[in-house]
Amino acid sequence: MSSNHIRNIRLDAYLREDVDKIVARVLRDLGSPEPPLRLDDVRELLRLDRAYYSSTDDSAAREVIHRLKVAGKQVIARPTLLKEAISKFNLRALWLPDRKRILIDDSLPDPKKRWSEAHEVGHTLIPWHKDTLFGDDKATLTPACHAQIEAEANYAAGRLIFLGERFANELDGHSTTIKALQTLQKRFGNSMTTTLWRAVEHSRVPMIGAISCHPKYRPPEFEDDNPLRYYIRSDGFEEMFGHIGEQELFAHIDGYCGYKRSGPLGEAEVVLSDAAGEAHVFKFETFFNRYDALTIGLHVKRASRVVGF
Repeated sequence: MSSNHIRNIRLDAYLREDVDKIVARVLRDLGSPEPPLRLDDVRELLRLDRAYYSSTDDSAAREVIHRLKVAGKQVIARPTLLKEAISKFNLRALWLPDRKRILIDDSLPDPKKRWSEAHEVGHTLIPWHKDTLFGDDKATLTPACHAQIEAEANYAAGRLIFLGERFANELDGHSTTIKALQTLQKRFGNSMTTTLWRAVEHSRVPMIGAISCHPKYRPPEFEDDNPLRYYIRSDGFEEMFGHIGEQELFAHIDGYCGYKRSGPLGEAEVVLSDAAGEAHVFKFETFFNRYDALTIGLHVKRASRVVGF
């Protein structure tokens, strides 16, 4: 997830079903654990090793970095300082299939280390990822194919650290609010961003999640055309409201948010039009964690029609 502008890629139902079965088997072999999932137990089950690297000490990774390819492109032609590769390709974690080793950037905060590790475990679980990610000339990846592979690993990671259907079942017992997601975040031991993402993926009604800067305090690198860092859409939202761009959403968010530097920024009912031009009411809510503004928008009802006399 290194891009500054990401819409969640839609994985087809058959692929999701295949990944669900793989993850369910792992969780079953772990004895159907209670949250939060211990990734140490996952690595032990899968016989994976984990090590850390840094931008100043490349000893953990230089043995293999010269063979790494990203999106089918050689990272570096010969062994060199890992710092250069990390800087150029924004690497945060690596999976080395032949060594069954996961390498993680030690500079990441702990919640991102957890997600990065789960993402790399996701690669190990999906059988067709081994050849495509590590330089098989017969499976050289285009950028679009690489994005698909990364989306598949993200999906597997989410299913794993949120314990398959366990998260969905517990979410169904709560109203979908920022407060409810904060409770589930702590229970499952994951970041708020991944918790929000998983909630939107699970939603059976049209729902969006958005991660952005504070709408009232925009950094110099803010782009008017790409105001959201992440734009996450449920299947129902994509089907009915897939035409709605992030600029429109961000304008709504900016409209109701206040100027607080942390905590709740505001909430509002927002009217969005579906593909047929019908108006619908969504409940939007935004929270700022001092780094990102996190927004959820949940479908409430079809807007009432005003009949003239």
